[in-house]
Amino acid sequence: MIEIVAKKDYERLDVFLSEELDISRTRVKHLIDDKNIRTKKKSAVLKASTKVLAGQKFFAEIPSSLNIEYLKAEPIDFGVVYEDEYLLVVDKPSGIVVHPAPGNWRGTLVNGLVYRYPEMREMTTWLRPGIVQRLDAGTSGLMVVAKKQKVSQTLQTMFQNRKIDKKYIALIHGCPKRKEGTISGPVDRDPNNFLKMCVIEGGKPSKTGYKVLWSKNKVSMIVCKLFTGRMHQIRVHMSALGYPLLGDFMYGAKDEFARVYLHSWQLEFTHPVTEEKMLFTQKVTPDFVKVIAGIKDGGKFPKELLRQEESNS
Repeated sequence: MIEIVAKKDYERLDVFLSEELDISRTRVKHLIDDKNIRTKKKSAVLKASTKVLAGQKFFAEIPSSLNIEYLKAEPIDFGVVYEDEYLLVVDKPSGIVVHPAPGNWRGTLVNGLVYRYPEMREMTTWLRPGIVQRLDAGTSGLMVVAKKQKVSQTLQTMFQNRKIDKKYIALIHGCPKRKEGTISGPVDRDPNNFLKMCVIEGGKPSKTGYKVLWSKNKVSMIVCKLFTGRMHQIRVHMSALGYPLLGDFMYGAKDEFARVYLHSWQLEFTHPVTEEKMLFTQKVTPDFVKVIAGIKDGGKFPKELLRQEESNS
């Protein structure tokens, strides 16, 4: 089941879904007729000609056969930190979108996953087989990916129940006076910009812990722990605190960096099948090191965060 939100009004539901799902209107009509598309109100009767309003939510149950037909396998560069028959832990490079969506139907991590693991195309999650967590395109680092449908459902439940601990490394503008703290501002979509999130009254409860690792010349490196998993949560919370991430133009950064400096550093969870305790840490990418090196009198970069190739150079 996937959630699809309309960003604008549409005269017809089949036109909207065809654009969002990148499949033909004929296929969409079959999905609607077979009651694979619904709204929050399960009893609502939907037709191909149903009008769609901006902000309206739909839920789609997509047969696995459509993944096999439409999901293109492509060679995509990403690292594999851990693998067994049930799941993967991958190292996602910055700049790679996680799954196909309007404007990014090709070249995503999912396209690369089904290239390496063709059996994943048989999973029922439409265009997102195995994906149980989100990372923004600009964010690098660790992601856990399910290789089997049942494992996917279990991992999603673990994320929802906060049974998976996630820590991130970020570079921010400014040097916080409090070197350690917690931000608890409620987060939801920005009413003035559908693409953004914001801290807003009535939003979903959200909590981020942070600790300053290094500061110099108005730039700091922090480690963040997510207690909730809202969209853009770290970016929104640090911006609300007055310390936007480097390269994060959407949330107030005024610099020339080409990416948002956020890295998924650590994942800790209990294996959903073997019940083994799993802990993975992936050190920051070379561009983090270059940013620090470019800061005059930057001081010593935290050695424990260096990848092996940088520490030997």
